[in-house]
Amino acid sequence: QVQLVESGGGLVQAGGSLRLSCAASGRTFNNYAMGWFRQAPGKEREFVAAKARDGVLTYYADSVKGRFTVSRDYYANMVYLQMNSLNAEDTAVYYCAAGPSASRLRIEVKAVDYWGQGTQVTVSS
Repeated sequence: QVQLVESGGGLVQAGGSLRLSCAASGRTFNNYAMGWFRQAPGKEREFVAAKARDGVLTYYADSVKGRFTVSRDYYANMVYLQMNSLNAEDTAVYYCAAGPSASRLRIEVKAVDYWGQGTQVTVSS
């Protein structure tokens, strides 16, 4: 069992940066790939980024590649999403997620085993 709690969302101007944090509880943190998804009003939840269990493989959605960076701290059981050069299209609720593999998280929302409660990110233009 893994519980996920996000923090770090807020209001930022276009071009600004935010760092989201996700605290994972449970001793099986290292057994899961970790990722981030987002859902904008009226849209489906979509993949943003994921990092493999061993931290080697990393995937990003094309829309955030080069601007967002996902990382994980195995000692602190934390996952982070550094978001730079934010624009209005990045406005959404961001969810931390745990699943069987980073490659599956990238292509299948249903592959997620555990979700966080979400944190709102609003980018003003």
